[in-house]
This record gives sequence, C-alpha cells and structure tokens, in this order.
Amino acid sequence: MKKLKLFALTVVALLGVTGVANADAMLAQDDFVGISFWVISMGMLAATAFFFMETGNVASGWRTSVIVAGLVTGIAFIHYMYMREVWVTTGDSPTVYRYIDWLITVPLLMLEFYFVLAAVKKVPSSVFWKLLIGSLVMLIGGYLGEAGYIQPFVGFVIGMAGWIYILFEVFSGEAGTLAAKAGNKSLQTAFSAMRIIVTIGWAVYPLGYIFGYLTGGVDVNSLNVIYNAADFLNKIAFGLIIWAAAMQNTRVSRS
Repeated sequence: MKKLKLFALTVVALLGVTGVANADAMLAQDDFVGISFWVISMGMLAATAFFFMETGNVASGWRTSVIVAGLVTGIAFIHYMYMREVWVTTGDSPTVYRYIDWLITVPLLMLEFYFVLAAVKKVPSSVFWKLLIGSLVMLIGGYLGEAGYIQPFVGFVIGMAGWIYILFEVFSGEAGTLAAKAGNKSLQTAFSAMRIIVTIGWAVYPLGYIFGYLTGGVDVNSLNVIYNAADFLNKIAFGLIIWAAAMQNTRVSRS
C-alpha cells in the first residue's frame, strides 16, 4: 500500500509540474521526432516511479544511488515534456531545454560513480569534486559552442576535454582505482557497465555535435531522434544497472 501511494504521488507531482505545457501543442501522426519525445518522456516517468518505489527494497547504503537514479529520470521527464512542446509548436531543436536538462542530470549521473563506491566503502570527497567538475566543463563547453557564444570548434574541444577527463577518472583515476580494490562483486559489475555507457553511450553526443553542428552532415530531425534514444539508454539503463547491483548486494548481505 505504501508503494502504491508513493507511485501515485510521484505521478501526480510530475504531471502537475508539466501541467503548464501548452494544451494546443498536438502531435501530428507523421511527426516521428515529436513521437520520440513523447515515448522517451513516458519511459522517463515510468522509470522515475519504479526507482522511487524500489528505494525501500535495497540496503541503506545503496538508497542514495537509487534515489538519484529516480531524480535523473524525473528531471528528464519534465524537460522532455517542454522539449516536445518546443518541437511540435515551432519545429525548432530545443537546444536550451536539452542543455538545461543535461546540466542537471549529467552531473548527477557522474556522481553515481561516487555514490555506488560510497555504498560499500569510504570514499574521499576528492572523487566527488573531480567527477562534478569534469561533467560541468564538458557540458558548459558544448553549450557555449552550440548556442554560438564561442566558436563551435572551441566549444567542442572544451567539451571533449571534460569527457576525456571523466573517462580517465572512472577507468584509471582515483574512482577507477577504488572500484578495482573494493572487493565487492556487485559494485565492480555495476561500475564496469556504467563505464561502458559513459564511453559508448555518451559517444553519441560528440558525434552529434560534429555532424549536426560542425559539418551539418545530419539534419535536425535525425539528430533529435538520436539524442532522444541516447538519453533513454544513458539515463534509464544507467539507473537500472545501479538498481540491479543494489538488489544483488542487498540479497548477499541479507543471506
């Protein structure tokens, strides 16, 4: 019963926040980009409710990670409702809303590496700040380039520098070293899968930047569909990996 109440509250809260969306912004049957915005937003809503409902089923050390996974998808759901409206009503790419979403959710996703480590061992605060700063450099550089505040190529270089720094940190840096020495199978499995997403899944964004903004080789319709699909993987699947590790670790600790 408590879970059902929490589910209902989550849905009502998220839908209430998005109630300001323009009711006249209707989808056309052949607007596959707009449809992709709707499909992804509903997936984000379902994932949010699921993560929040599951917080009571995992060990206390993992609850922060699962809650943050729910926050990521919840924030993304709200932004996707507004991005859908921008697309349907104007036909323009919702760059500002997308970057606002990324500016909040991507640092939270990066901090998940810190939170899953902290679930099983003591972690220096330096790991927290390295992951946070790296993600902000990546995002701010990319936005300034795409929005035209600086040369697009310069923004691309800054964004790539932030991404490369993040990859170094989770593979060979302090965070990666701590994960390798943790001696916790659930943590190491989750950490490895999360690194794959950050490496392969996130590669979509710089590729989209190159072909969508630097060379113009990809049209805005395709770019938005690709970004939407990537967000689905990089947010929902990322959170499910953490939840699965939390459940596995919880079963081991209770047995």
